[in-house]
Amino acid sequence: MTGKALRLGTRRSKLAMAQSGQVADAVSQVTGRPVELVPITTYGDTSREHLSQIGGTGVFVAALRDALVRGEVDFAVHSLKDLPTAPHDELVLAAVPEREDPRDVLIGRDALKLTDLPRGARIGTGAARRVAQLNAYAVARGLEFETVPIRGNVDTRIGYVTSGELDAVVLAAAGLNRVGRSDEVTDFLSVDTVLPAPGQGALAVECSVRDTELTAALAELDDPFTRAAVTAERSLLAALEAGCTAPVGALADLPPVLGFARDRGDPQTDGSIVKEMRLRGVVGTTDGTTLVQLSTTGPVPETHEAAMALGRELATEMLAQGAAGLMGERAL
Repeated sequence: MTGKALRLGTRRSKLAMAQSGQVADAVSQVTGRPVELVPITTYGDTSREHLSQIGGTGVFVAALRDALVRGEVDFAVHSLKDLPTAPHDELVLAAVPEREDPRDVLIGRDALKLTDLPRGARIGTGAARRVAQLNAYAVARGLEFETVPIRGNVDTRIGYVTSGELDAVVLAAAGLNRVGRSDEVTDFLSVDTVLPAPGQGALAVECSVRDTELTAALAELDDPFTRAAVTAERSLLAALEAGCTAPVGALADLPPVLGFARDRGDPQTDGSIVKEMRLRGVVGTTDGTTLVQLSTTGPVPETHEAAMALGRELATEMLAQGAAGLMGERAL
């Protein structure tokens, strides 16, 4: 490889370093330049408050973005679900690589699955979105779960189960896959039961709008279907005026028949053939008693504006069904 090393800004956590390392390898391949990781501590990493108390939106990315603007790093890698929906004047989302598994998973004691959890089971999660949907699942079945707010890295969260303090914890499948711990999952939660956070499982690669050469090189890592999907999801979130800690779930994917065919390796579902995208959204009260859950299916968006429009349209329908009143204080 030739040329000066590119500096990649990343959070310091094991997960962040793992996913940034994967991106670094890909960037080295397309640029022919070495990439060095520059670990940066964010406010979200140091605060011990729950995300709902510290605002949530942007707390894991602000320090990385500041370093980018100051020129201390050349580009940065974020978990896309942590990125504020409003664009940054000085930065560009240069690439959204192919998405990992967007689902949530359960890690339960004694290999418990969601359907095995008893009445009163203690489930750890820091996300209001998960709390709302888990409690809705329980209410529908005459059960009652105790959701316990937790924070910390993957080791810390799984430790609550192995120590016996909690019956189960809910985590993102993508994170466990990236750190090589997916074998500890006891249940993959169906998106029909728990919709993931908008952008979950996807990464965001940002750089300065002024660095057009690097922007063009990073664009080679972009996956058009993933970008269209997460753009629609994030547009829904923005149109609901909800921050990333609000109890909002969203997922854009292939309709069931196409998704099944793709999973079987049917060549008729390659990127040039698939023409439809399904977008689902959910908002609920955290006690699980009320959910607004809607979906729409349409052509795969071929432009940024088309993807944005898909999200706005579904958000409008959800607001008409009373979604605004279920989110608590709406983000401004």
